[in-house]
Amino acid sequence: MLEYTRTISLVTCMDLSSNNLSGEIPEELSSLLGLRVLNLSRNHLTGKIPDKIGKLALLESLDFSKNQLSGTIPPSMSSLTFLSYLNLSNNNLSGKIPSGNQLQTLQDPSIYMSNNDLCGLPLTDKCDSDETSQSPMPIGGDVKKDDGAHEMAWFYSALGPGFAVRFWAFCGVLVLKKAWRIAYYRFFDEMKERLLYGCCFARC
Repeated sequence: MLEYTRTISLVTCMDLSSNNLSGEIPEELSSLLGLRVLNLSRNHLTGKIPDKIGKLALLESLDFSKNQLSGTIPPSMSSLTFLSYLNLSNNNLSGKIPSGNQLQTLQDPSIYMSNNDLCGLPLTDKCDSDETSQSPMPIGGDVKKDDGAHEMAWFYSALGPGFAVRFWAFCGVLVLKKAWRIAYYRFFDEMKERLLYGCCFARC
């Protein structure tokens, strides 16, 4: 048995495919920070994909296909910005496929095939949360639009009576108050004279 201690950063490729390996994927694999290729396909591995898989920042190729892995795909996998090849098919993975960063460029559905409980893009199976967020609003749900329409209707219905009340209140004061009526007409006469005087002055 070999133990990598000082040369951990020098391990760039690990291919243990088709070896009848069993048990869970060890968390210690996340310590191989120089790893670029990791292939554990065609074994009998169980358990979850390690949450710290995202620490392998230089990983370009990852193959966990044809095992019995279960659980969800860890969100940290979306941080593998150099990943160009991924195969998680033929497992028992479940939940929503993470999105973002490099995973958005890997749009081949065969990457995740034969994982009956996986959902989300690039698969055609939608997750329950997606259907809920995209579901049409119930009848009467568009409250804001209805409220706006009612407010506009009330505004226009009150506009006419309001104008009439103000108009007749103003005219009523002039009719009943003789002194105000005289002052009102005198004000307009003075304004007219000033305007005429200003125009004559401008012409001169």
